[in-house]
Amino acid sequence: MGSTRYIMSQGELTRKDNSLCFRKDGKNIYIPIENTKEIYCMNEVSVNTKLLDFLASNHVVIHFFNYYGNYSGTYYPRDQYCSGKLLIRQVNAYENQRLTIAKAIVHGIGENIYEILYHYYKHDKKEVKGTIDWIRKEFHKCVDAAGKISELMSVEGEVWARFYANFKFFLPEDFVINKRVKRPPDNPINALISFGNTLLYTKTVSSIYRTHLDQRISFLHEPSEGRFSLSLDMCEVFKPVIVYRTIFELVNNRRLQVEKHFDRKVNYCLLNEEGRKIFIESFEQRMESAFYHERLKRKVTYRTAIKLDCYKLIKFILEGKEFVPFSAKTNI
Repeated sequence: MGSTRYIMSQGELTRKDNSLCFRKDGKNIYIPIENTKEIYCMNEVSVNTKLLDFLASNHVVIHFFNYYGNYSGTYYPRDQYCSGKLLIRQVNAYENQRLTIAKAIVHGIGENIYEILYHYYKHDKKEVKGTIDWIRKEFHKCVDAAGKISELMSVEGEVWARFYANFKFFLPEDFVINKRVKRPPDNPINALISFGNTLLYTKTVSSIYRTHLDQRISFLHEPSEGRFSLSLDMCEVFKPVIVYRTIFELVNNRRLQVEKHFDRKVNYCLLNEEGRKIFIESFEQRMESAFYHERLKRKVTYRTAIKLDCYKLIKFILEGKEFVPFSAKTNI
């Protein structure tokens, strides 16, 4: 899967000479360090400090998930790119231009949700018309009118809620969502959303790591301890076009089925191992799928598009150039 390595089984990951070695059931599987940018441990994997030092020296980010597929955290090597000038300007932007940046992100979320729903509208799902009309006529006005972050978050919450309410028009009945439940997800669609959002968040962590931005200083989400809040900001506009397109394709093509790919308990629902493998494969294919970028005059992947949005933010912070996040309509 390109520069991403997924480890799905329990075992031990170590350094062996100048390669990575994953040992399970008494057998060694060697992973070349060349071209490895990030590693996903999707099960219980043992590591040691020798390995972590090796990963750090090669600027490899490693994400950990527990046995149930829940995100545990990220090992993030010491900063590869440091810029005191940008850090100062990023803090200044938070203090003086936070609302401007946050509004740009929320506009982008609405635009990309619109494009997803308009696709279904064109394919005879006319029931979504009410939401796409609201986005076109009211949503952007509400974003512009917001005078503080809390008001803006309320508008963002409404556009997501309206989006979820339309799932019943184009998804099978057993994947319809009543409301968004995160911790823990309580039905199959919530399980897919939570898993997909977590994968996208970690991809964004890796992308920001390779820029001069500081992960801790965010604009839409509150900066907080214990998480990379800027990654939460930067992945938002990509959720409709990466996470939800992946979900809709897998569900509507019946590649993921409730009775085969989910573990259901009293108060939660999670993808089982086979379901996670199917989702990850499709998610990675979408991340690596290429589209023509009008401004760059070449094809880029969605993985690259995330990093390009980081550079747009840097341009805004340093040069005052308008920050317009990725648009599914223009592919810029």
